[in-house]
Order: sequence, then C-alpha cells, then structure tokens
Amino acid sequence: MRDLPFTLDQLRILKAIIKEGSFKKAADSLYVSQPAISLQIQNLEKQLNIPIFERTSKKATLTEAGNLLLRYGNRILGLCEETCRALEDIQNLQGGSLIIGASQTTGTYLMPKLIGLFRQRYPQVNVQLQVHSTRLISWSVANGQIDLAIIGGEVPHELKDILQITSYAEDELALILPISHAFSKVSNIQKEDLYRLRFIALDTQSTIRKVIDKILHQYDIDSSRFKIEMELNSVEAIKNAVQSGLGAAFVSVSAIAKELELGIIHWAKIKNVTIKRMLSIIIHPNRYESKATEAFSREILTLFVTPYEN
Repeated sequence: MRDLPFTLDQLRILKAIIKEGSFKKAADSLYVSQPAISLQIQNLEKQLNIPIFERTSKKATLTEAGNLLLRYGNRILGLCEETCRALEDIQNLQGGSLIIGASQTTGTYLMPKLIGLFRQRYPQVNVQLQVHSTRLISWSVANGQIDLAIIGGEVPHELKDILQITSYAEDELALILPISHAFSKVSNIQKEDLYRLRFIALDTQSTIRKVIDKILHQYDIDSSRFKIEMELNSVEAIKNAVQSGLGAAFVSVSAIAKELELGIIHWAKIKNVTIKRMLSIIIHPNRYESKATEAFSREILTLFVTPYEN
C-alpha cells in the first residue's frame, strides 16, 4: 500500500480552516499557533504536489483539488469518529456520546425533555444537541456528524434515498392571538376572518412558514393576502410580540404550553381547518448505530409517539 500524502491532523486543520473561515480563527479553535497551521498546509501541498488554496484570495478559498480533499477528508474523519464511538460502546453505555439533531421548534421545545429523560437513565453518556434548519440537520446525519435527528420539514430530495425517514408524531400549529383581541371571545373564527388579522411571521424561508402556507392553500386560504406586519427570526420573539398585542401568529402547539396554562395568549380555532405537520426521525441506515443511539430510540422516543396534546 502506498504511503498516504496526508495525515489525520492535516485533514482536521483543513476542515477547521474552512469551517472558521481563516487560518487565524482555525488556529484559535485548535489551540495552536497560526504559523503551525500554515506550515502544516504548506507540507500538505508539498506532499500532494498540488495547491489546495487560492493564493490570490484574501479569504481561505479552496482550489478544485482542495474541495476534493475536503470532501473525502470529511468522510475519513467521520469514519474515524465512528470507529472511536464503536470502541466506546464496549463499555455498554458507561460512557460514550450521543449527538442528536433537531430543527428549530423541535429542538427548542421537545428535545430538552427527551434528553432529560435519557440523561436520568444514562448519566455517563455525553449528549449533544445540534439545532439547525432541516436541510443542515439532514446533511449532518448523512455525513455522520449527527447520530439521529427529529425534523419537521422535508428532507432534501438528494438525501431521500440515503437516509431512513420514519414518521414520528403530528405537530399541530396553532393560530395565537392577544387575549385582548375581539376574536378571543368567540369559539371559532371563519376562514375569511384571517384576512382581517395583522400577522407576525417567521421569514419566508423558514420550514414552518412553508408548511403553513402549503396547508392553508389546501383549505383554499391564500396566505399571500395576509397582512404581515413584521417578520421575526424566533418563535420566542413572535410569542412575545403576540402577548404585547402586536398581531396574530401561527406557532407550534408545543411552543405555547406554558403561555396557554398561564392564560396570557389565546389559541384561536379556525372552523373546519386543522393545521398539522408530521415530525420525522432520520438516521443513516448504513452507518454504525451506537448503543446510546439504540437506547435513545428504543427507550425514549417510543414514550413520545404522540407527544402533543390538542
């Protein structure tokens, strides 16, 4: 077998440079000096006999060869991490780690509860939660950076044949209003009443907003006619805005349990309209499944097949 023209340390450095955006930030993240980082990259290019960074760019920009090396390097490092975790499993959940992914709302309001239950049973297991968009989480599962994820959006088309996607639970989306609003005094509002409301919404690229627009369209409700007063980037900000009387909003029921219990917002039901989305569990079926992942799936997720109350 020919000698490899790179080391694992060099691959880690390359990955850090691209992730952090510069040699200096990569050096800081790896707790080494910038000259040491530069020397490793110089040695790597010498060993490969090909440049991997564009020298004319002020930013850390990869050449075609650099992009190829990074792509394979991520797979190599992922397999190394997988190997280490498989070896840790020999200790039978007396250690090791579990990396869980979730889309925004699920990660904020559902996963902490599930992780808390798991930690009660397996306190020695290090659990990490990564919360990002459905697309980023799906790619992280595909690349082996996340063991298991619960998402509320669509898996990217190019990953549907790679990932195992299992329906988990329905998440109802509620129309919330300030308690002082006139519609909070009626049992149901009509579809046409939606066009009279002022709305606070997530940005147009958010998964939940796309789901809401799609479902409303199925009920012949044109969300493009809604009066959008403002767009905010978090569910918490939206809830606070509604409580302050700034408008109405659609949010996951899981996100408003406390507010409903305290009676500080009103859940307005729309006559003959129910907005639900399916949450899904995604894993990579061809990657090693750690005992921690298996235990979380078997002992925790099965407790919450229907985790939301209407």
